[in-house]
Amino acid sequence: MPLRPSLPQLDYGQIKGVPALRGRVIRKAGIVILCALAAGCGESASPQRGLSSDDLAFQKTLQERFLDAKPGTVIEIPAGTHALDRVLTLRANGVTIRGAGSDKSILSFKNEISGPEGMLVYANDFTIEHVAIEDSKGDGLKINDGENITIRDVRVEWTGGPKTTNGAYGIYPVKSKNVLIEDSASFGASDAGIYVGQSQNVVVRRNRAERNVAGIEIENTIGADVYENTATGNTGGILVFNMPNLSQPGQSTRVFKNKSTENNLGNFAAKGAAVASVPAGSGVVVNSNPKVEIFDNDIADNKTANLIISSYYSTNYYNRPGVDPKYDPYPRAIYVYGNRFHGGGDSPDGMELKALKVAMFGLNGHFPDVVWDGYQDSKTLVNGLPPADERICIQNGNVAVLNADGPNKFSHPKLDTSSFQCELPKLAAVELPRD
Repeated sequence: MPLRPSLPQLDYGQIKGVPALRGRVIRKAGIVILCALAAGCGESASPQRGLSSDDLAFQKTLQERFLDAKPGTVIEIPAGTHALDRVLTLRANGVTIRGAGSDKSILSFKNEISGPEGMLVYANDFTIEHVAIEDSKGDGLKINDGENITIRDVRVEWTGGPKTTNGAYGIYPVKSKNVLIEDSASFGASDAGIYVGQSQNVVVRRNRAERNVAGIEIENTIGADVYENTATGNTGGILVFNMPNLSQPGQSTRVFKNKSTENNLGNFAAKGAAVASVPAGSGVVVNSNPKVEIFDNDIADNKTANLIISSYYSTNYYNRPGVDPKYDPYPRAIYVYGNRFHGGGDSPDGMELKALKVAMFGLNGHFPDVVWDGYQDSKTLVNGLPPADERICIQNGNVAVLNADGPNKFSHPKLDTSSFQCELPKLAAVELPRD
């Protein structure tokens, strides 16, 4: 059963963040075929493409600039809404793409016939700023294997509202290093609005994520600071995940000074997608990730729980073959302190979670602010507790923790505060070379 009806079934679905090379040859061949059918890439085409002659001329010039770019090139996107019908691909290092503002310079892919991304980048020392990408068939802005990446004042949006047919990811750097995403926004992604996967040294700050399945997601990433963001109206607000069989395990993420509120949107992810079973009403979710620090946030009115801490064993994935034996399925060294929790937990998503809530807290009750699935590594326990440097520590006033007893199928859930009274060393801040 999926997560939504049951906490022990936190089925985040298929593994995400597959290597960028997968399908690249097939995709490239497909683009060539589509170009041929459309009377040539960048050339004048029939009116059936749905673009005006002015849009076709703009697209041809813009694609030529992408193809001819060299280190130091600045590609200006003028103010206005510019309709495009094929992906923009950049493979040159040291390029800047600059618009007049994310509400002024708009690249619209509503008529896209070749992609599926809006913009696809394979480059180092890349900056994109002050521009919007709308209605791409697939991911809005995808960056593969880059180093020194700056994304500033970029808006990615699916203007028809939340739909399963929307692209999966809005802003999507993967397998990259030294990544800055700031003052940007994503709306309507059918997976994650702002997603960073398998990357190192990342700062995500002052962004807005709304009406996505996952607002902001950090996955299998080493060293990430996520702060001063607003995640509201998503299915889940801020997610910190570790999945198996990817290029690296993640660790050391700080989530602080964010607002994650009212993330109660019904889950509209495609069936089988990794976030298809995240329950509506999840403020912050940590799954199978070590060294996560959550502090000084405003987390409120998320109807399943304001904060969920869970293990890989709470997913439907653990009993599938082929999982790397070195993969660590447990959340370890999770430090929660100084947050401002309010409301939430009053209407969990799914009948089993609702039944658990009613059984423990009554019809008018609610889950506590922190819900833990109860899975822990029995091989490392001493007197029933993990080693001091691997514990889940909650130093947040009178905030209670629900141990849902996932290993025993909810048979003995309990409120537990004393087991989480501990402290952990604080993580170092992420420093970017160009920040």
